[in-house]
Amino acid sequence: MSTVSTRSSRSRAFVTALLVAAALAGCAGGQGSSSQPQSGDTRFVAGDGSMRVVPAAERQAAPAIEGQTLDGAATALADHKGKVVVLNFWASWCGPCRGEAPVLKDVAAKTKARGVQFLGVDSKDDKAQALAFQRTQQPGYPSLYDQPGKVALAFRGMVNPAAIPSTLVLDRQGRVAARALGEVRYSDLMNVVTKVSDEK
Repeated sequence: MSTVSTRSSRSRAFVTALLVAAALAGCAGGQGSSSQPQSGDTRFVAGDGSMRVVPAAERQAAPAIEGQTLDGAATALADHKGKVVVLNFWASWCGPCRGEAPVLKDVAAKTKARGVQFLGVDSKDDKAQALAFQRTQQPGYPSLYDQPGKVALAFRGMVNPAAIPSTLVLDRQGRVAARALGEVRYSDLMNVVTKVSDEK
């Protein structure tokens, strides 16, 4: 084999290794779902879960989204006009999604009286597995079933549609006030939701 061919083969092997590593660095979940990302699939990226607050003057209006929940009920962002809305993008195959589920459930319950509405967005997932996840976690709020990932795409530029889990906090004017990519932490989420809900 020539030196050029050897170098070319090594380069291809190196790139392949990087792609596999990138996929493994993303969300890890259960096996067996056709919707689950496969080895080498780089559509899914991980974040550190830190919340980034957007100054009021720089906030963008959230797109109008609607659809059916996992339970088959119609839902839309417009239904929650005037409330602070926390959108959480998740999937049953996503390990960090399982890790943050109790945090989301707790903050949702503690801030409901403040006019805060949580809404999950189950993205790129198998519906039966998503329903099983929801029965296990009992989040206390609905989740929009978005198998194709269209809702995340609608938020392009505000959140990376490949980042699962990710969380957006919308202010009472329906603008994106904060976001977190990756598994969100309790203190970060509670502090931001409280701050946004206190805004005049």
